[in-house]
Formats: sequence, structure tokens, C-alpha cells
Amino acid sequence: MSEELKAEAASPANNSFENPWPVAQLSENLVAYIRRLGTVWIEGEITKPSMKGTSFFAELRDLREEAMVAIHSFGSAAYTKDLNTGDRVAVLVKPDFWKKAGKISMQILDLRKVGLGELLERIQRLREKLVAEGLTDPARKQPIPFLPNCVGLITGKDSDAEKDVLQNAKLRWPDIKFRVINTKVQGDDSAPQIIAAIEKLDADPEVDVIVIARGGGGFGDLLVFSDEKLVRAAANAKTPIISAIGHDADRPLLDDVADFRASTPTDAAKKIAPDVTDERQRLDQLLGRAFNRIVQFVGAQLDLLAQLRSRPALANPYTFIEVHEQEIADLVDEARGSIELMLERECNKVETLRKVAISLSPQSTLDRGYSVVRDADGHVFTDASQIQTGTKLKLRLAKGETSATAD
Repeated sequence: MSEELKAEAASPANNSFENPWPVAQLSENLVAYIRRLGTVWIEGEITKPSMKGTSFFAELRDLREEAMVAIHSFGSAAYTKDLNTGDRVAVLVKPDFWKKAGKISMQILDLRKVGLGELLERIQRLREKLVAEGLTDPARKQPIPFLPNCVGLITGKDSDAEKDVLQNAKLRWPDIKFRVINTKVQGDDSAPQIIAAIEKLDADPEVDVIVIARGGGGFGDLLVFSDEKLVRAAANAKTPIISAIGHDADRPLLDDVADFRASTPTDAAKKIAPDVTDERQRLDQLLGRAFNRIVQFVGAQLDLLAQLRSRPALANPYTFIEVHEQEIADLVDEARGSIELMLERECNKVETLRKVAISLSPQSTLDRGYSVVRDADGHVFTDASQIQTGTKLKLRLAKGETSATAD
């Protein structure tokens, strides 16, 4: 069969239920299509590198999305040496299709590690983006509780960072509680695991603060803590987060968005757990100061009471009464004298009036020998011519009364 006829038979237009392709035909078509792509440069992160004899196998993961392809190199090649998980590389590959296995393969024709400067530039661009969005603003940072009810710890299993945080925190405050989630802290799948741990601890109502700890490492080992998805998960967490990566130079982006950056896991332990000895000393100092203040206050009040009691009015409460008592006695004497003088004057007046009344009384005239002549009805005669002979008369003398008949 000529090439034209083969191509016509391989055309999708001639494919149907009645005229299906053999598997080999599909494989040949895929080989043809893929080989047309030629060679291409691709960039990603090395994962699962391995050597089998003189052949090198690995997977290349996309730096931004969940995408991955397998790459390989047959025969020893200098560029396949010293490749580790997490290395950023640019690879010249030739896509091909293995008909027997039904898999696409990417044969390495050239491989170059991406320079450190370029990685730093990418991290810096992301840092500027986070700053522009306000995710690093100090106003967003939540306060770390003084004594958390429960501490969430995300770290590598049986790592020095885990031991440092747990041991130092319990030495400072033995009753502190932890909820530990062990994850990978570098390489494959580390970012998704850490993100899942953050989300789980953030949803736990008992966890008051989350510590993400790793005991330092090289720049490449810490790249996961500058992963954009991880950084955004930490920034969006409602629970305060402490970053304890422990890398002062080229610090990862997690340090910028975390609510507190600890220089080491030990420093993180000091932040989440107050030192019980220091707190007891501080409490003793506060109690001592409070006691001294109370003693000073009570002493001042006692001095004030002593001063008040020493005043004359309180030393002898009757003093002001005695002063007024003498005044009252003087006023009573004065009033009594005035009353006696007034009574004496009035008595003299009465006596004088009595004497005048006596001197003007008819009795005084009678006492001098005069008498009062009246008729039987008591009418007084003042003229003798008024008296007729035989008239019955009554005579009032100085002492006593008698009757007579006019002659």
C-alpha cells in the first residue's frame, strides 16, 4: 500500500464503528503527531529523580499549576548528575510515544539548572505582589495569645524543629497542649500537605495559634515556604500563625505574611509559652508591690486618724459644749438679772400706784372721821336739803356701818 493510501486510511474521516482503527494504527498516528512537535524547552521542578544503571529518570512538575511529565535520559550525561528533588531546571526535550507501553516519553537532550538569581527574582516579584495586595500589612497581623488553650504545630515528623518546639514550650509551661500534624517540609507534595494542615488546624475551635516550624536548611530546601498557594493559605487563616523556619538570609515569603516571625523553633516556643518561673517571679513582684501599696495606704490612713484624734475637738469632744455651756450660763444670768430688775421696777410702780390708789380711796376719807350717808336704796346724799325728816339713813363709817333716822 502506497503512503498516500496509508494516510487516507489513517484519516479520522475514515474511522467509524464499522471501520475502527487497530491499536497499532492509533499508536502510529500518535507517534507521527508527537514527532512533528520536534524539540522544545520546558521549565519545571525536578521530582523523584532516580538512576537505573546509566539511565536517568525523573518527573518535571510545573511551577504554578498541578501538571507533570516524565523525563528520561539514556546513557550517562553530565547534566543528570547532582540533580535533587526541588531543583528548578530548564530542559530541552524531544517528545516521543512508546507504542509498546502506550506512554508519552520526554527524552532529555539538554538540561540546565535555573540560576539562583532568577529564583530570587521570582520570589521578589511575588513578594511585591503580596505587598500590593496588603497581605503583609502589619495592621492585618493578629496578636498571639498570651497563654493559648491549644497550639497547632506543623512540622516534619521526628524533626529537630518538632523536638525544639515541644520540649522548650513544655519546659516553660508544662501544662501547655499541642495538636501536631507532621508533613513533608520540602520537595514533592510538601506544599499541599502543609496547606491541608493549616486548613485543618484553622478549622479546629480549640487551636488558638498555629506554628509552622522547620529547622533551617539551604535556600532550595526552603522554597516550599515561598509557594504562593501556601503563603495565601497562611495569610487567609483566621487563627494566628507563627512562622519558625529559621532562615535569616533570603527569608521565605511565609515570614512576611505570618502574624509573627520566629527566628528559630526555640524562639517560637518562647512566644507561645510564657516561662512559668518568670511569671511566678513577676506575680510575686506584683503581689509585693500591691502589699506595699496597701501597707502605705493603711499607714497613711492611720496617721490621718491620729492627726484627727489629736485635734482639740476630738481629744475632748465636750470642749465645744463646755464653751457654749458657759456662754449659755452667762446669758441665763444676764436674762435672770434683767428679769429681776424689770420685776423690781414693776413692783415699785405697783407700790406707788397702790399708795396713790389708797390715798384717793373713800376709805381714807372715812378714816379721817368722815362718813357716807345713803338712803335705804343705797343712794348717797351729798346735800342735806335732800334729806327729809324721818328718812331712814345708812351711815358708812371708817369702821363698820350703822342706821339712823333723819330728825
